[in-house]
Amino acid sequence: MTPTKLPVVILISGAGSNMQRLAELARNGELPIEVKAVISDRAAAPGLAIAANLGIPTTALSPKSFVDRTQFDAALADTIDSYGPQLIVLAGFMRILGPAFIQRFAGRVLNIHPSLLPKYPGLNTHQRALDAGDSEHGVSIHFVTDELDGGPLIAQARVPVLPGDNAATLTARVRHQEHQLYPQAVHWFATSRLQCVRGKALLDGQELTAPVQISTHDVSS
Repeated sequence: MTPTKLPVVILISGAGSNMQRLAELARNGELPIEVKAVISDRAAAPGLAIAANLGIPTTALSPKSFVDRTQFDAALADTIDSYGPQLIVLAGFMRILGPAFIQRFAGRVLNIHPSLLPKYPGLNTHQRALDAGDSEHGVSIHFVTDELDGGPLIAQARVPVLPGDNAATLTARVRHQEHQLYPQAVHWFATSRLQCVRGKALLDGQELTAPVQISTHDVSS
C-alpha cells in the first residue's frame, strides 16, 4: 500500500531554494508530501522555472492586478484552495498576508525566517546580526499568525558568526541550515507529529514552550 502523501502548496517570491529542496526530497521519496503547486507574487521569480522543470504546476499572481491587498489575498487563497492542500509552505514569500487569509488557513501555514526569532523580524536580518556584533545567528520555523514573523515557534538552527563574515558568507551558512531545518518541520507536520492548536505549537502532543534546537541531521528522524 502506497503511503499517503500530504498535499502541499509552496509560495515563493524569488529563487525558491527552500522550495527546490522540499520538492526534490518529495520527488525522491524522502519527504512524505506531494507539492501540488508553486505560486509566486512575481511572474519573473526564478523559482517558478525551477518548479516547472520539476514537473510542478506553477502560477503567478501579481498584486498589481488587484485593487488592494484584501482582493489579492482573497484571489491567492482561492488559487491555493483549488489545489486542495493540507499545508501551505512560505519559502521566501515576501508579502505580508492579511488576517482573513491567515484565518482561512489557520494552523496550516508554515514560514521560514532567517534569524533567531524573536530577534530581527522583517528584512536584512543577516546584516542586522553583523551590525549588532552577534556571536551567533540562525534560522527559525514558525506557524504563521497575524503578527509579522511572530507566530508560534517550532524549531531553530544556530550558526556561529565568524570573524570576517559579511552578509553573503553569513547568508550561505544560514541557508545550509535552512535546507535541513525546513524539511524536518514539514516532515513533522506531514506525519501528524506537529500541530498548531489554539495558537500553540505542539510536537508529539506537547506544547513547545521553546523552539526545538536542531543541527544538520536526517529529515526523517
